[in-house]
Amino acid sequence: MDPNPTIIFPDPNDAESRGLVAVGGNLSVNQLLEAYRHGIFPWTVHPVTWWSPDPRAIIELDGFHMSRSLLGVIHRGPFVVTRNKAFREVISNCAVPGPKRRGVWITREFIDAYTKLHEQGHAHSIECWQDGKLVGGIYGVAIGRFFAGESMFHRVSNASKVALYYLVKNLRERGYALFDIQMVTSGTQALGAVEISRREYLQRLEKAVKQACRF
Repeated sequence: MDPNPTIIFPDPNDAESRGLVAVGGNLSVNQLLEAYRHGIFPWTVHPVTWWSPDPRAIIELDGFHMSRSLLGVIHRGPFVVTRNKAFREVISNCAVPGPKRRGVWITREFIDAYTKLHEQGHAHSIECWQDGKLVGGIYGVAIGRFFAGESMFHRVSNASKVALYYLVKNLRERGYALFDIQMVTSGTQALGAVEISRREYLQRLEKAVKQACRF
């Protein structure tokens, strides 16, 4: 018997008002992929809870907004930017609460589970380095032409925004169709985040996950 059976999720359109879809299951690679393919993500571990909020926040890849100050930072190039060079370090840093970041939901179980996703080619990170030290980054899950941004962090001013800029640039160049960020924050709204209905999101997701794409 499989010690970590994959549960079949109910239709997220039928989720309760806060977006809770299901309780139970596990954080195995198969379970996580099944969830993301259906517009669902986990939020807690004991027990595992699965969510699909309405409305849903996304960043339209042609609507990413860069302020003059951010453009100046990018042009000055104070960071060395890499891709998939330090995934576990990025998610571990995202788990540390900061003044504008609540990372307490990213537990050791989440770190281990998403690192396994990364090792199997389903989760990715963008890193920003300064003087050889990791000072910012962002990570998320990719399926087909869909990318779900999970969390980002910075240790130096603007490092997370620069990581996000290079993530969006990569998604554009690779031909991604949907960039999910789950919920709008004041920071992401300034960068072009918008809300769409869960129904529209799920329709777009269904098409995006069926189309092959490299990260």
